[in-house]
Amino acid sequence: MPHLFNFDFHTPTDIYFGTDKLAKIAALIPKQARILLLYGGGSIKKNGVYAQITQALQNHVWMEFSGIEPNPALTTLNRALEIVRNNQLDFILAVGGGSVIDGGKFLAIAAQDTGDSWDLVLGKRPIESALPVGVVLTLAATGSESNGTAVISRHDTHEKAVFHSPKIRPQFAILDPSIMQSLPDRQLANGLVDAFVHVCEQYLTYPVGALIQDGYAEAVLRALVHLSDTFEQRHEVVWCQNLMWAANQALSGIIGLGVPQDWATHSIGRILTALYNIDHARTLSMTQPWLLRETVVAKEEKLLQLGRNVFGLSNVSALDVIARIEKLYCDLNMPLSLVDEGILDEQAVDKIVATLPASPPLWKIDQAGLLRILENVRGKVS
Repeated sequence: MPHLFNFDFHTPTDIYFGTDKLAKIAALIPKQARILLLYGGGSIKKNGVYAQITQALQNHVWMEFSGIEPNPALTTLNRALEIVRNNQLDFILAVGGGSVIDGGKFLAIAAQDTGDSWDLVLGKRPIESALPVGVVLTLAATGSESNGTAVISRHDTHEKAVFHSPKIRPQFAILDPSIMQSLPDRQLANGLVDAFVHVCEQYLTYPVGALIQDGYAEAVLRALVHLSDTFEQRHEVVWCQNLMWAANQALSGIIGLGVPQDWATHSIGRILTALYNIDHARTLSMTQPWLLRETVVAKEEKLLQLGRNVFGLSNVSALDVIARIEKLYCDLNMPLSLVDEGILDEQAVDKIVATLPASPPLWKIDQAGLLRILENVRGKVS
């Protein structure tokens, strides 16, 4: 049997989980720091988060930039970058979900860079340094609050690129689940599905005898299935705290230590977002089931393990397990194709294939298999 790979693991992010944690910001950021407060569309001014943060920062020097959109755009971030550079700001406080945090990570690496910062995102030049980043999480989904990964979109070239560096791990992250109680259903469902697929990409490959990683992955997946089954409780703080922690642990790094991983669903999903500006999680729900069907033989053992240990299924086939995953998405009103999302593009397959070569190679999928996946992702247009 294949065995665990060798690995190193270090997680420097201090996490402060629970209600009434926002006041800690004052002590967590050095007094001499010059701060950029980065956030999205302004919901933090409606739910009281902005007022609590500005109160905590009353003895600090800080400026703000709002308007970070979902799938943060390079053009938007470059406007924020001018503020950072022109005012010698040296600490990024990202208040929001994964998009705002990822935008903060980009600013952190770009602030002192003298070249084209997009080259850092693409890995054409190494990331040598980064400003410190702190996070107040308002939407659970990506785990970006405590990992060294970020994703940035460049609309003029239809690119959505991911970059990694230990230097962009946030110094601290405040996770207050009560902030999530007022979120719209769509954002909560997106976060749940995003976390579910994050775990699957590290789990649904082939067995390597990783008892701890498998057990941890299955525990997070069971929690997410339970949250889906109890979605009517989504505005209760207990429900929110479990989603917030599950999403964090899905990409904290522990689940993927030393095990084979397959991020093919994300490779396709990022292109769908770049082409059609679809919510990230919705691209995952419309891609993963079809990709799993195409790789069902290679992944059969782990799919059956998922069925037994997460969904409680016995005497079923791997295809039955995939159907159960699909049901979870349908129960959350997530799309299973572009058509389900209202996108009727007969040229979708050609557009995706034209973009895909720049992405990482897809796991155990040949060209014919890729086309079958993409045709199902497109859906029946007529």
